[in-house]
Formats: sequence, structure tokens, C-alpha cells
Amino acid sequence: MIEILSRPMLDRARDTGALVGDILQTLKRRSTVGTNLMDIDRWAKKMITEAGAQSCYVDYAPSFGRGPFGHYICTAVNDAVLHGRPHDYSLADGDLLTLDLAVSRSGVAADAAISFLVGKARPADSVAMIETTERALAAGIAAVKPGARIGDLSHAIGTVLREAGYSVNTEFGGHGIGSTMHQDPHVANTGRPGRGYKLRPGLLLALEPWVMADTATLVTDSDGWTLRSATGCRTAHSEHTIAVTDDGAEILTLPGHTRP
Repeated sequence: MIEILSRPMLDRARDTGALVGDILQTLKRRSTVGTNLMDIDRWAKKMITEAGAQSCYVDYAPSFGRGPFGHYICTAVNDAVLHGRPHDYSLADGDLLTLDLAVSRSGVAADAAISFLVGKARPADSVAMIETTERALAAGIAAVKPGARIGDLSHAIGTVLREAGYSVNTEFGGHGIGSTMHQDPHVANTGRPGRGYKLRPGLLLALEPWVMADTATLVTDSDGWTLRSATGCRTAHSEHTIAVTDDGAEILTLPGHTRP
């Protein structure tokens, strides 16, 4: 299903997106050396519940996962990149942590992810990888305009990732979003310009470039959910929910976002 949001729904999407952005930044500040991933999950649950929102993850049970996810946020550390299931692990100095959060409020969902280094250590290759996913995300957003094609966004994202020397996995990527978390169209992190669905104002997309340092191959953890790099290398992931507007793209999941 491809959903085009009405103006009232778009207003609700802005509200949900701002909530997601704010929660992620709060969790980033709290995620210090010694923080347990289960604490992050508990904090996320509390903030989501207190905001009158609902988790898109806790009951999520797609074909690629083993049963309901059962948690409120994805916490991926170092070689984990997607669908990181919170578990009993305390963060160490220099860990590369990705937080991926999707919630629904007032019938509209928003989805975003941030990667960052915990503590004071700043490994140069990890910093560069995080920055590359952020630049790829910015390039994908810059390609958004009415009449553009999904392939234009994928090409812009993939160009940044490949020029930085990373291989691109196409099993998982961005997606449509609206009254539900995952919708069509799929937005691969590489592609050919001029191909695919034509963008229209009111379309919401979650764009999410992610990379692994030296491979494009994923393996599934024994928890049935967490996807890791096949070589054990580090990974990074950046994501925003955006709305296609008459002028381009509006980023909905910035912290404190309000109607322009």
C-alpha cells in the first residue's frame, strides 16, 4: 500500500515525528559508559507511554523475525546494524551504538535512527562511517521533490556510500510510512535514477542508509532478530522520516520539529 496523507494527517505526522526525534536525543544523552541496553529500552517505554503514544515494535512480528520483537527500541552495538534486540549488555567506552525508534501517535507513525560513539573514545574509522551515513541521508533528502522517482533517492544515497568505499546491501532499506510503520514503496540504498514510483506531496518516506565497514553480508543473531555484519566489523545507520511537499522534503523527525 502507498498512502498519501491528508493535511490533518500530515499535522499529526509532524507531532509524532518530533516526539521520535526528542526521545532519541534524550536517550543519546543518557547512553553513557556503563548504561545497560535494557535500561535504554525501559526509558524508551516510559517516554512513549507518558506521551500517549504506542510502540511500533513491541508486537511487531514480520516474517524475517522470530516472533514478536517484544521491546520498545532497537539497540544495535558495534557489529549489529539492524533490528538490534535489547539485552543485558552494559556499554563500554568507544562502543558504536545505533538507536532505532518507531512510534505511532494519533494514528500516524514516524521512524528514525541515530548512530553515535559512547564515552570519550573516537575511533577515526567509526566516526567516518557514521558521518558517511549522515551525508548519504542528507543526499537522499535533497533529491526529494514532487515528480522525482524513488530511484533518484536511491541513486543519491548509494552514490555517497559507494564513493566513501562501502559496499551496499539491498536486502533492507527505506520505506513508505503513514498510518502503519512499513508501507510501500521500498527505498533501496542504491539504485538507478529515473526509475520507480513518482513522488507526490503528502507521501511520507523513512530514508535509512546503513553500512558495514568491510562487507555487505548480514547474519542473523541467535536472538532471531538482530542483524550483524558477517565479518564482525562495525556498522552505522542513520534514518529520518520525511514528508514530500510542494517544494521538496520536510524532515519530520528532527528534535523539536514544528510546522514550518
